[in-house]
Amino acid sequence: MDPLSNIALAGGLAWASGFRLYATVFVAGMLGRLGWVHLPPGLAMLTDAWVLAVSGVLALGEFLADKVPAFDSVWDAIHTFVRIPVGMLLAWGVFKDSGAGTQVAAALLGGALTAGTHLAKTGGRALINTSPEPLSNWTASAGEDLTWVGGLYLMWRHPLALLVLLALFVLLLCWLLPRLLRGLRTLGQRLRRIGGFLSGAG
Repeated sequence: MDPLSNIALAGGLAWASGFRLYATVFVAGMLGRLGWVHLPPGLAMLTDAWVLAVSGVLALGEFLADKVPAFDSVWDAIHTFVRIPVGMLLAWGVFKDSGAGTQVAAALLGGALTAGTHLAKTGGRALINTSPEPLSNWTASAGEDLTWVGGLYLMWRHPLALLVLLALFVLLLCWLLPRLLRGLRTLGQRLRRIGGFLSGAG
């Protein structure tokens, strides 16, 4: 693979892991096993039958969990400790033959990108879940699914386009994350006030 394709692959896998980690691993591994895409040697383990079986089952569970309001936020919170490390490992594996320095740099950047995607998803869902109706949650989840599919397609078919969009995504994150944090802080204060009111009433 040429350097541009490798960078797009590392960035795309890290970005996608923040949305749908297990589905990303499953799709990449299955496409590589079928020979439809070329995976670098550092990602060859994704084509293993056990990896495909486990990631496939977990991808189904992740898909269902993501459609349940409130539970999706619990799932996202738990997976803070899974998505980011695996995103780093995927980016690291892309550059297995490029030297230790390149691998470490790729892992750091991949982890940062996964973290940004994950935090944007988690924070946005937490705010959406304050709405009592499930439609907004399902709409957000479907939008994430479509965005994820589009990102994977560009990663393999149009790597330069993906890298441009990833750069725009990072700029959007720089603008969005402070607002999400303020929204979550306000939500936390409201929940504490409600909790204090209920405990006082009890």
